[in-house]
Order: sequence, then structure tokens, then C-alpha cells
Amino acid sequence: MKAAEYFNNGYSCSESIIMEAIEKGLVPEELLSVATSFSGGMGSGCLCGAIAGSQMVLGYVLGRSNARVAAKKFIEEFKKNHKATCCRVLTAGLDMASPERKAHCTNMVNDCSKILEEMIKVKV
Repeated sequence: MKAAEYFNNGYSCSESIIMEAIEKGLVPEELLSVATSFSGGMGSGCLCGAIAGSQMVLGYVLGRSNARVAAKKFIEEFKKNHKATCCRVLTAGLDMASPERKAHCTNMVNDCSKILEEMIKVKV
């Protein structure tokens, strides 16, 4: 199952990224409980939870020596399409419970999943 499918089935943005990574055997199941508090911009509306989840996977898969470079590259790739990384900015004008926001966030989760997959494939 892809991250966007997990998101549309009740997992948060950060959890959805982690669930896909668990399914692919990239990270342990225990990481899911860690990811839970990273959704909704870590409760503050700031860093997009899908980005935070992706950063967790990158750090786990690539290790300390490559994580910082990978994190920066991930953000650069994401910003090419979305110009921002803050949940509040990315979802400005969308009501939290609206179908439009759900669709918009599904797109963010899907984009993060694609960037993450490509980066892991080429090892950044």
C-alpha cells in the first residue's frame, strides 16, 4: 500500500510515510509510534508531518553520516513543487475537516513518498 492510501485510511501524514516504509521493510514497526506526534506540524502547524516522517525514514535508512545532506536535498526537492514546508502555509485557507484539505494533504503525502522513494533508490 502507498503512503497516500494509508493517509486516506485514517493514518496521519507522518504515520502514512512510516507505514509505507514499514511495509517495504525499510524501518521497524516501532517507528510508527514515534511518528504519531509529528503529524499536524508536530501539533503546532509548522513542519509538514509528511516531511517529518520522510526525514525519519531517511535518517534511519541512510544513517548519521548521510542524514544531514539527505534532509537538505529532500527539502529542496519538496520546495520545487510546493515552495514551503510549513503545514500552516501549505494548507492555508483550507478547513481542517474539509474534503479539499484531505485531498490537498493526500497530495503532499504522495509527493513526499515519491521523493523519498527516489532518494532511497539512488542513496541520495
